[in-house]
Amino acid sequence: MTVTIETIEAAARRLQGVVIETPLLINRYLNDKLNAKVFIKPECLQHIGAFKFRGAYNRLSQLSDEQRKLGCVAFSSGNHAQGIALAAKLLEMQATIVMPSDAPQLKLDGTECLGATVRQYDRATESREDIAAQIAVHTGATLVPAFDDWDIMSGQGTVGLELVNQLKQQGLTPDAVLTPCGGGGLLAGTSTAVNALAPTTAVYGVEQENFDDHFLSKQAGKRVKIAGDMPTMCDALMATTPGELTWSINSKTVDEFLVVDEEEVMMAIAYAFRYLKLVVEPGGSVALAALLSGKLDITGKTVCIVLSGGNIDKETLNRCIEKYPD
Repeated sequence: MTVTIETIEAAARRLQGVVIETPLLINRYLNDKLNAKVFIKPECLQHIGAFKFRGAYNRLSQLSDEQRKLGCVAFSSGNHAQGIALAAKLLEMQATIVMPSDAPQLKLDGTECLGATVRQYDRATESREDIAAQIAVHTGATLVPAFDDWDIMSGQGTVGLELVNQLKQQGLTPDAVLTPCGGGGLLAGTSTAVNALAPTTAVYGVEQENFDDHFLSKQAGKRVKIAGDMPTMCDALMATTPGELTWSINSKTVDEFLVVDEEEVMMAIAYAFRYLKLVVEPGGSVALAALLSGKLDITGKTVCIVLSGGNIDKETLNRCIEKYPD
């Protein structure tokens, strides 16, 4: 199996009437600042405040009746957790989510409010993969990876399918598309859709500097594992190595990987709040951060960025706004 434009279009049919087709936004302040035409795909406005619902529903909706009775299990710091929890609720399934005890409280609460059972673990001493695997063995529940799964990637690819078609309706083809990159599922799906529908468009993945495993893997020509022991606000991007399946796609479909630091992320969050009137979480803001910090020259070009999530706690949001009030 793999991810193709056909599997993404099939996912879009399953998601029709269930997922929010998020709009493409344009902002005069941003365009004037960057001297470009920038379209914003705000997945922070998606169900559960992140794109993750797309892949989760596409995966769970294909389970058999018997599999649904046994439920599902997943591990996640928050957005995949909430995506699985909501998809399971809509499909009348039981979901168990293995989440780190230091996950943002907003995401822990959101997952539990959707009816999922949360099993917390200690990042330093426990393996979330082992815990989830044990639950799956003991209960018969279906284990649903956060990104390294063909159906998950195909569901996330509907973001790319939508944005290209939305631009085509305006008679436009983007010069570049930028998307956040953690495990690489959103990027794999989006890049596949963009490559198929707009082959002249360059695709960029954006990472946080302490979790730049894709950037390093691109340079090395193979998957590189990083220590992953540095702190970051971007809890959604804390994968330490590209997924085996996601990298089989991204190594071919992504032109370059860009890297931003914590200060650039904070500035992007504050900018989105003040000028775009959008609440964006740290990991969801990195594509905007890359443009605002000049990681890519887009002068005179048409560019689309994905703001992948908006689940940020008020303390972090206030800290960013106070540090970058202008």
